[in-house]
Amino acid sequence: MTRIGTSELDVRPLSLGGNVFGWTADEAESHRVLDAFVDGGGDFVDTADVYSAWSDGGAGISETYIGTWLARSGKRDRIVLATKVASKEDRKGLGADTIRKAVDESLQRLQTDRIDLYWSHQDDRNTPLEETLGAYDELVRAGKVRAIGASNHTGARLQEALEVSRREGFTAYVALQNNYSLVEREEYERDAAPVVAANGLASIPYYALASGFLTGKYRPGQLAQSQRQANAAKYLEQPRGPKVLEALDAAAAHHGVEVASVALAWLRQQETVVAPIASARTVEQLPALLASMDLELSADELTALDHASR
Repeated sequence: MTRIGTSELDVRPLSLGGNVFGWTADEAESHRVLDAFVDGGGDFVDTADVYSAWSDGGAGISETYIGTWLARSGKRDRIVLATKVASKEDRKGLGADTIRKAVDESLQRLQTDRIDLYWSHQDDRNTPLEETLGAYDELVRAGKVRAIGASNHTGARLQEALEVSRREGFTAYVALQNNYSLVEREEYERDAAPVVAANGLASIPYYALASGFLTGKYRPGQLAQSQRQANAAKYLEQPRGPKVLEALDAAAAHHGVEVASVALAWLRQQETVVAPIASARTVEQLPALLASMDLELSADELTALDHASR
């Protein structure tokens, strides 16, 4: 088990992303994926109030499906549950009133009495940090939220928020959720990673598999048809894209695992990272994700991947 920053939350080193629930996975398949994830050793589920606004189900459908699964399965105490506020069309920003209303709506959709990790989905420079963090502090004191995290924040804004919490005695961010993977490294490592490390926070990266590119199913002359094809295919146009795939292939062959397992294991073994986020729209996609939790890459393999991805 791994501790999420300075919180009391312990998790296995993989988070199941809920962005596909209600989009590419219907309710029944979403429930099967959640069951298989927990039964396979996973315990950390991440969603947002805005998921999946781009689907027919609309914003809130991911939380709704997770809620019906929790009610049916009785597995609430077996998972660490994370969701987000700030991006839903009718709950934009991080004003105190928005946060108070959004958390109650999320709790209702999720059919639970608490959110273990509540994320600021994106920064809100129009609202004073004192107001935002004060509202979160109220939620933690009320028992509706156990810990808070920041997503899509720069290192400077994260540091500023931490300083406000210390000065005012408010609950503080314990984790950062930004874009970070083998093919998206520079911004996080240059800007936010030093702040995360210096303050004992945890990094829980999204797009850990780069929209599916790091599963190995998108290669020169071989573009799998999927909802994420355009995003994944762009990495083939970068010089390092094929080099990363080559290094992943070598490590995967050596360990007898899938490429996705290696990509997630590399990320998990980076400083500050606690649990990469990856989604699965079918149960069949889960074994490769779950295998990453116990896969230890050698120093030579880590070096090869590091060189290929720069």
